[in-house]
Amino acid sequence: MLARMMSVPIRMSNYFLRTLREDPSDAEVTSHRLLVRAGYIRRQAPGIFAWLPLGLKVKAKIETIIREEMAAAGAFEVHFPALLPREPYEITGRWDEYGDGLFRLQDRKGSDLLLAPTHEEVFTLMVKDLYNSYKDLPLSIFQIQDKYRDEARSRGGLLRGREFTMKDAYSFDYTDAGLDASYQAQRDAYERIFTRLGLEYVVVQADAGAMGGSKSEEFLHPTAVGEDTFVRSAGGYAANVEAFRTLVPAAIDFAGFPAAAVHDTPDTPTIQTLVHSANASQPRPDGRPWAAADTLKNVVLALVQPDGSREIVVIGLPGDREVDLKRVEVAFAPAEVEAANDGDFAKLAKVPGRPALVKGYIGPWSADGAMLGETSATGIRFLVDPRVVDGTEWITGANEHGRHVFGLVAGRDFVADGTVEAAEVRAGDPAPDGSGPVELARGMEIGHVFQLGRKYAESLGLKVLDENGKLVTVTMGSYGIGVTRALAVIAELNNDAKGLIWPKALAPFDVHVIATGRDEIVFETSEAVTALVEASGRDVLYDDRRKVSPGVKFGDAELIGIPTIVIVGRGAAEGIVELWDRRSGERTQVAVTELAAHFA
Repeated sequence: MLARMMSVPIRMSNYFLRTLREDPSDAEVTSHRLLVRAGYIRRQAPGIFAWLPLGLKVKAKIETIIREEMAAAGAFEVHFPALLPREPYEITGRWDEYGDGLFRLQDRKGSDLLLAPTHEEVFTLMVKDLYNSYKDLPLSIFQIQDKYRDEARSRGGLLRGREFTMKDAYSFDYTDAGLDASYQAQRDAYERIFTRLGLEYVVVQADAGAMGGSKSEEFLHPTAVGEDTFVRSAGGYAANVEAFRTLVPAAIDFAGFPAAAVHDTPDTPTIQTLVHSANASQPRPDGRPWAAADTLKNVVLALVQPDGSREIVVIGLPGDREVDLKRVEVAFAPAEVEAANDGDFAKLAKVPGRPALVKGYIGPWSADGAMLGETSATGIRFLVDPRVVDGTEWITGANEHGRHVFGLVAGRDFVADGTVEAAEVRAGDPAPDGSGPVELARGMEIGHVFQLGRKYAESLGLKVLDENGKLVTVTMGSYGIGVTRALAVIAELNNDAKGLIWPKALAPFDVHVIATGRDEIVFETSEAVTALVEASGRDVLYDDRRKVSPGVKFGDAELIGIPTIVIVGRGAAEGIVELWDRRSGERTQVAVTELAAHFA
């Protein structure tokens, strides 16, 4: 009965659908352009979209696949509200950590609420409310729910919005071994889901970010429009650039190294000008020319904490590398990171006993003894790239205008406050596991799995009694799939110059019947064909519009992207129709009497 209800034919003459001939002006990527033009979604505000019948049907099919695989992995579906109280998020610290990314509001009584960016807290509290024994575990529960994040710049239509649909699952165990098993079960389910959705994926090591936890992996779809950069080696290593860890070289014995010397280097505020000046005025004794990699670049950044406080840090890195802002943001999360401004420099100069930082000539050491780092009295934190190990020699700023210090040795002449992964990752860099050089690629995140461990359970008091009657803290996993993002990625992959071409399993309808011409026999035959195809269990969209030209109907069919099309036209009087495979472009004439066997 249910299958019969789902396969009722839809007539385009009264279906809630309007296609557009022109691309939306704000569309940046193919999926955004085609989903709007074909009548799947409509923009309401930046990063916020309404879903129309066609879009909801595709979205529901993706959700069905996810639900089936979650059930196969032993997870139970629940549903939480999107509007939640402040208190649980304040206990875990994420009310502040999310900063401006959180939608905050108050009810009429002045109580603080939020639109949930993710639901770890309330899942944890639900299990705490209902379970108290190890006998209740392991447990895996999930929901498919809308999330809200106030993106600074929403882009790409559904690829990065401020409201989006997500499947989030959570596992609960009382032992680390149990967490490992639950994590693997979810990870395996993700592989099945993305295979069924027809999405190529790469599983990469990832940074847990604000989620926390001991292990984090992303499922990335390799695509040129992806917002994430990831690396992989021929030996099997894969990670996004935020999680990449530099292979640290061995320290060098610097006994007998000559003393550092300060030289005039006028008009050299950039690495390029410094290298040129050094080769012209201070050539190397070994005859090799100086290169950017011989210099220590010192970048001054401002860290803006969620409470609004501002800290200045200096990062020293090889001069042939640029700072990667995404890696820096991860390193200093939850602070926002920006370049230090003129006001920051002026404020530093006014602190008694603190030397001024001279733009273009900043360094960790100077002849008057003012030193950044562990032995510094400046109060400015100085962090270095992991390649800056003891015994490495550098040309760097002398903290005097127009002067640099040559032969400055790490560990002898300066000591940093620590290391930071802030430099860009480049093709050819060695993988940290020794599996060879890495290559860079772009990808779009479609899923993320975390071993949260006990972070949220500890904060929120989720404990159970173990076999010995002792209270133990539950250990958790978190597993997310961006449903609407996956839909957009699938649309990015399945289209041509004329429109969308959905995979059969995800198309909004199984068959698109088009009546072309004005003769009554065409429409009578189309009705019969529609009934016949529907009787075979197929979901049918029937274009029965009488005052619309065949060209417009074909254009709409190509735009909408149902992969199997039946054209009823000139051959209707002889009982002949045309089958059009939208994906291959092939058209085949078939007798109406043979259609039942074809669709069976």
